Amino acid sequence: MNEPNDAGRQRWQRRFDQAAKRDADFTTLSGLEVDPVYGPPDGSEVPGRIGWPGEFPFTRGLYASGYRGKQWTIRQFSGFGNARQTNERYKMLLRAGGAGLSVAFDMPTLMGRDSDEPRSLGEVGHCGVAIDSAADMDVLFDGIKLADTTTSMTISGPAVPVFCMYLVAAERQGADLSTLDGTLQTDIFKEYIAQKEWLFPPRPHLRLIGDLMEYCGANIPRYKPLSVSGYHIREAGSTAAQELAFTLADGFGYVELGLSRGLDVDLFAPGLSFFFDAHIDFFEEIAKFRAARRIWARWLRDVYGAKTQRAQWLRFHTQTAGVSLTAQQPQNNVVRTAIEALAAVLGGTNSLHTNALDEVLALPSAPAAETALRTQQVIMEETGVTSVADPLGGSWYVEALTDRIAAEAEEIFASIRGMSPDGTMTGGILRGIESGWFTGEIADAAFEYQQKLEKGEKQIVGVTSHTETVGGEPDILRISPEVEREQVRELTARRASRDQAAVDRALSAMVAAARTDANLVPPMLDAARAEATLGEICGALRAEWGSYSEPAAF
Repeated sequence: MNEPNDAGRQRWQRRFDQAAKRDADFTTLSGLEVDPVYGPPDGSEVPGRIGWPGEFPFTRGLYASGYRGKQWTIRQFSGFGNARQTNERYKMLLRAGGAGLSVAFDMPTLMGRDSDEPRSLGEVGHCGVAIDSAADMDVLFDGIKLADTTTSMTISGPAVPVFCMYLVAAERQGADLSTLDGTLQTDIFKEYIAQKEWLFPPRPHLRLIGDLMEYCGANIPRYKPLSVSGYHIREAGSTAAQELAFTLADGFGYVELGLSRGLDVDLFAPGLSFFFDAHIDFFEEIAKFRAARRIWARWLRDVYGAKTQRAQWLRFHTQTAGVSLTAQQPQNNVVRTAIEALAAVLGGTNSLHTNALDEVLALPSAPAAETALRTQQVIMEETGVTSVADPLGGSWYVEALTDRIAAEAEEIFASIRGMSPDGTMTGGILRGIESGWFTGEIADAAFEYQQKLEKGEKQIVGVTSHTETVGGEPDILRISPEVEREQVRELTARRASRDQAAVDRALSAMVAAARTDANLVPPMLDAARAEATLGEICGALRAEWGSYSEPAAF
């Protein structure tokens, strides 16, 4: 539905006048003053699907003031080696201008295993930081006030016990847990769809997620217990429309989970956030982000009954595309990352991680991590893109691409719901996981793109074209085998010094609660306080709930 331009602009102006705004110079480099938003000429009509910044369906952004009010949070994803080493990197990032923390965990932690388990051999500290118990969290955040620092943790399978260890570390710092702010990924659907790091069958995982939603809503209202992730879906090879559709469908599934628990959608939906990939196709990514806000707002209002704007908002973190980085001519990755980051900003991201040039080869070195951080700061402080809300809004190309991606996503939603035995999105997601449908769709998309590369229809500079170079190999971060040996020694000493009887009681109480409908967060928190390890907590629940194997599909 269209409306006269004047009416919409007047509404926007009232919101803008009431919004808090940064004290900054909003002029071009040449000194030209720019308006905080632009639209069609007076007397024209504005399509309702586009609207104005700060109003439903939020295609042009959540806030009337855009980045004039609040800039995106620079949140660099980081973790390697042991907790002490990662703590030093966090302090470097914060000193250099980072505004929040994002924790990367190693593979044993992501799989709910202790560092001394046989399956952990050779993996400790290599793709992130090793966390075995709450004592590691103490070291990880030593000298960093968790009460004052928003903290994101990218982990899903064992997300709830790791979150409990984070809460224990905050308690030991003297923090008021009710004031903590941050985001826990917890998105188990995308694990079955793309990343493949689950612990249990789907339904026990959904039970844990429901418990976490209830607990945070009642006790830690500012903390976001779910970050619905499309990043790993895109990195696995999906198209932009598939990333958008699969991610939002997962989000609808979690809304249905909250409603099934009797929670008020207007209270729990603001605790859901999203995590998207910013790939190299500049305009497609901008359109994807704009479509995401529009679709989410409409579904939350029209399908799930959300009445408040905050419940209809889609807030999202973006990370530049790791899969776009190349080992060949890695300096080119700085350019790729800058373009992808700019697309995220022009699409209205709420927080952003920029990949380092050497991440395709190893965990980021300190100089590469600094360059990645500075990339965001150049965009934020030098380019002028924060002066105007949704500066590409109204572009014929961007609006057409936004509409097309949104329409493709709706077609995919229909396919997912068509698989559901009960008409819910959740039922369709679970059936799609069990049948291998999601995996097959992503594999087909990845294969089609690879064919285009091999036929020369698509190019990657430095790989398929312009392959001659004067550059050399960068120095990369290498994790010493001593990190694993030291972590295992520390874990052994920690087990020897703790109150084993208290650990056993806490684990028994947790398992007993798992056999009832009781919320599992409080007994799991008690186990973390007793220094039960991640492997012990997850192992006790594996014994109770069983494990899960993906069905073979050809």
